[in-house]
Amino acid sequence: MSPKYLIGVDLGTSATKAGLYTAAGEEVALASVEVPIANPSPGVVEQETDEFYATAARAVGQLFRDSGVDPVAVAAIAFDSQMAGIGTIDDRFLPASRFDSWLDMRCQPQIERIRARFGPLVTRLTGCAPTCDHGPKMLWCKEEQPGVYGRTAKFVVPTCYVAGRLAGLAAESAFIDHTFIHFSGVSDAKKGAWSDELIGLLGLDRTKLPRIVAPWEVVGEVKDEGARDFGLAPGTPIAAGCGDTAACALGAGIVRPGMLFDTAGTASVLAGCTDRYVADERHGALLTMRSVVPGVWHPLAYIAGGGMALRWFRDNFWGAAQGRPRSVAAGNRKRSEPATRSDELYDEMIDRALKIEPGAEGLYFSPHLGGRICPASPEMRGAWVGFTWRHTEPHFFRAILESIAFEYAYYVRILSELAPELAMAEARVAGGGAKSAAWNQMKANVLGVPYRRLGRDELGAWGAALVAGKAVGLYGDLAEAAAERAITRGAPLEVEREARAVYAPLVESYVRLQERLAATFRELDAPREEAGGQGERG
Repeated sequence: MSPKYLIGVDLGTSATKAGLYTAAGEEVALASVEVPIANPSPGVVEQETDEFYATAARAVGQLFRDSGVDPVAVAAIAFDSQMAGIGTIDDRFLPASRFDSWLDMRCQPQIERIRARFGPLVTRLTGCAPTCDHGPKMLWCKEEQPGVYGRTAKFVVPTCYVAGRLAGLAAESAFIDHTFIHFSGVSDAKKGAWSDELIGLLGLDRTKLPRIVAPWEVVGEVKDEGARDFGLAPGTPIAAGCGDTAACALGAGIVRPGMLFDTAGTASVLAGCTDRYVADERHGALLTMRSVVPGVWHPLAYIAGGGMALRWFRDNFWGAAQGRPRSVAAGNRKRSEPATRSDELYDEMIDRALKIEPGAEGLYFSPHLGGRICPASPEMRGAWVGFTWRHTEPHFFRAILESIAFEYAYYVRILSELAPELAMAEARVAGGGAKSAAWNQMKANVLGVPYRRLGRDELGAWGAALVAGKAVGLYGDLAEAAAERAITRGAPLEVEREARAVYAPLVESYVRLQERLAATFRELDAPREEAGGQGERG
């Protein structure tokens, strides 16, 4: 039997999703498995590194059970994963500590120190201003967990850990692909290499960094143990894979300059597309990521937990205010509850919120409940500003929806400064939030760019599958393959000019408000900085 299927696995923050596809891009089966997240204290967010492997194995196994496809017919597999967090492995390719999530903010002192001493150099070389990513996290590990740092043979991202375990790699063969390295804090992004200068300035051990590879490089083949765990055929090629945003952008067909990609998920991510490298040295808000596609770059920014803010409000305020049962409204929804019930509640919330005039009658929301990532202000928190006696639940929810659109407008403004020749042509949106046409229309009006919903619900796994296909020669030109197989749903939502004119001054007010809030939270946070670091974890 000649191999004709591809598998892509998205190692997400809260779920691992696997997809089985034909080379033509037809979706054969999808599977999803929840991933536990530990939040033992404020600012601390960890995950068990082995859970990425275990949940991937369960999800891939489910694909075969649901589809009936013979594992021998799978041509290749690739993974994508969350990007800004970092894990550790010891000499045996086993975790040396828990995975340090991108949501974990304990490295704030390291971020501030790096920013103060050589922030512009980090931004210029890596394409990413000092923020809550690998560099500060590795430095935090060295300073606050010296035992873990000593045991660490390599710092790794989830794609490497799962692919490496599946292929039986030795620690010295650990890798990271080029779509992650803007988040490393110690790379030369344009060269696609580690920066000895930055490594030296941070005082990190270069031997603990993995080798940098192309996403489509075959890093190994499925070994017997991995075959038993995943249900794959031994010898199946494994591609290096890529970061989740890069995979989603590829799966969405974001391969031409001027396109925008909105990931309306747990994190609210807005990525642009350019044919040249740009570094946001002035604002430190945009991160410039290498695309999977050679010669293409994605300047992007994101709100950590942007989409989570909607669920937080639903579970803790809206449902309770409407007298809904605690199991639905208060954050402990039963697993057996149909997803459609949740969708219907969101539809009701958005419908009522949109009856409120733009600007929510003077109410603004800051969506940075766990700290601001772009630009890095870990001390930032959520806030409502301007509420009065007349404001109701729909006002507050509308303010949340608008805050994410306003934040996106701030990102687009900076992108236009960095690449004034770039004509914003179309935004494509995916993720749970993409289901709301009304919210998509709001974003189109705020940004001044037509919005189009994508037809695939799982873009990360599909993007990873495209990478797997490239790795074994099923695709030649990745940009062409991705563009031809991208699925959109309906005509784009065009910009409503009158609404855009209303939103323009509101965006200006929002940007000024964020600057003032950042200063306020820095002042409030100052006494806590004297508390020192956290203890070591095993």
